[in-house]
Amino acid sequence: MVRLPGPPENGPYPTLVEYSGYDPANPYEWGGTTASTRIASLLGYATVGVNLRGSGCSGGSFQLWEDPVATDGYDAVEAIAAQPWVKDHKVGLVGLSYPGNAALYAASTRPPSLAAIAVGGTYDDGFRNLLRPSGILNDGFAQSWINGRYEDAQPAAAGWAKRRIREGDVICDYNQRMREQNVDLAALIDSKPYFPEEFGLGDSFAPGTFVNRIQVPTFLVATWHDEQVGGHVPTMLANFTGTSQKRFLLTNGGHAEIFAVPEVIAGWDEFLDLYVKRETPQAGILSLIHSVIAQQVVGSKDPLTSLGFPADRFTGQTYAQALAAYQAEPQVKVLFENGAGTVGVDPGLPKPAFSASFGAYPVPGTQATRWYFGADGSLTTTAPSEADDAEGTIDTYVSDPSARPRRSVGSGGTNAWAQFPAYDWRDPVDGKSLTYLSPALSSDTVMVGSASVDLWLRSSAADTDLQATLSEVRPDGKEYLVQSGWLRASVRQLDESRSTELQPLVTMRESDAAPLPAGEFTPMRLEIYPFAHVFRAGSKVRLIITAPGGDRLEWQFDTLPGTQTNEVARSVGRPSAVVLPVVPGVSVPTAYPLCPGLRGQPCRDYHAPAPAPAVEAPAPADDLSATSNP
Repeated sequence: MVRLPGPPENGPYPTLVEYSGYDPANPYEWGGTTASTRIASLLGYATVGVNLRGSGCSGGSFQLWEDPVATDGYDAVEAIAAQPWVKDHKVGLVGLSYPGNAALYAASTRPPSLAAIAVGGTYDDGFRNLLRPSGILNDGFAQSWINGRYEDAQPAAAGWAKRRIREGDVICDYNQRMREQNVDLAALIDSKPYFPEEFGLGDSFAPGTFVNRIQVPTFLVATWHDEQVGGHVPTMLANFTGTSQKRFLLTNGGHAEIFAVPEVIAGWDEFLDLYVKRETPQAGILSLIHSVIAQQVVGSKDPLTSLGFPADRFTGQTYAQALAAYQAEPQVKVLFENGAGTVGVDPGLPKPAFSASFGAYPVPGTQATRWYFGADGSLTTTAPSEADDAEGTIDTYVSDPSARPRRSVGSGGTNAWAQFPAYDWRDPVDGKSLTYLSPALSSDTVMVGSASVDLWLRSSAADTDLQATLSEVRPDGKEYLVQSGWLRASVRQLDESRSTELQPLVTMRESDAAPLPAGEFTPMRLEIYPFAHVFRAGSKVRLIITAPGGDRLEWQFDTLPGTQTNEVARSVGRPSAVVLPVVPGVSVPTAYPLCPGLRGQPCRDYHAPAPAPAVEAPAPADDLSATSNP
């Protein structure tokens, strides 16, 4: 579906393409899935919506993220760029979520006529970090989304495609015939618990394995608490080695912050001005309409005029000067405390308190800071000693998924992008969780990146599911969720080639899976997904270990049946700990964010847990070093 800003003969026009299996080629109306091109049309771009094969009115059969999705994207870019109304015969690929991911696939084929990509809502490894995060099936958003895409790809499933056929589109009608060959990917999910190489679920479902082939300027927005794709995408930013022109914006919040946060959409507009329009950036129309765009994202009754909009940064500069200045800036920008309510904007609205820029991600100079599990539910920077061992060094809990809600939202549901989502973030249940709390921090501490929970675990069963949640306990008695991570113990084998001290990444291959040895403590590492958070002086770091569930709006987990009694050791020979990504030197210019307020991060009153009895540790097994860390 082609929409031009004027007659073809008045071109050529800067052109953007949105490519997905939703409804970008719908000629009747623009749905909520084509936000990028709807906004771009208002900014003077020619826009083209292309439905990928096996969807809408396109030909072929549908299989999610098979190789032809990428090569079809190549063909689409080249066919569109050849049109006489396309400026410089170069186009950009844009999109949030489905079209954002499709843009990564298409750009990896290196179409010569691709100028740039600007995307958000993507993922890095769809199998190991989204569909089955570290081995546990996400039967919430991930599985339901895949089911929905298979249903949408049935013959003439889309209402607008039916209308096209009804109105005489014989090509659309003919193209439905191949749908009988669609691969029912949803039916394969339950039968594929390990990282597979076939059916588009292995590396071809992992953009992190091929974004190194992208050679064009790239703009990517990621949200740490993305309720749909999960926020693990920053892990692949270091893999964008094929281009030196890249800009990554990272913020707390939900799936659609790319359009809601003024600093983010302004960056999107600047990038496209420079690399597709090839003009000096000017906010112009976008500064006038952004309050209405943000209103639609948040679901506000009124335009969000209080958000403001960044001033033009390149006024008076030539295009060459503006481009040079832009390219000299750091590649990574982290927006802290989006929704804080500390900068003259109501809490919960998409406005960060402050930002910091870095040369790369992971942030250079990050200090892996280890906090050991201590007695009485403490976190301490001091490693266990022989004296500690005499006091009893095993903490026990029952892993019971029914102890908390499957999701952090009540039965009535909630809008994840609202100013104040209806979170149901409940306290951990005594006896069915372990919690560890640090002393009050003596100075402001900024953390950016993944964290590693290094456990020595013994279980009553051959397998158990783990969730670790990091939170901040403030002096005012409020507790903010920071981030969570998951692990099925049987797939604990690390991919040593990808893992670091701060980020343990499992292979999830069947050949590496192994049951827990009966009666023995086993070392394992669990990743807390990437995050950026400020722990101010006086706050405490809290780590909560439970069965999976209760901390996400749209994710839920198909956990192992029944319950397991799990024991965590914290002795000299088995020093369980959490390793946190501390970034020194970041100035914190604002006060505590209001509670509630931070987007994507629920806040609650802090309640101290009942003290859990500790038991004495047995002597270390002969095959375990008395001084090693897992």
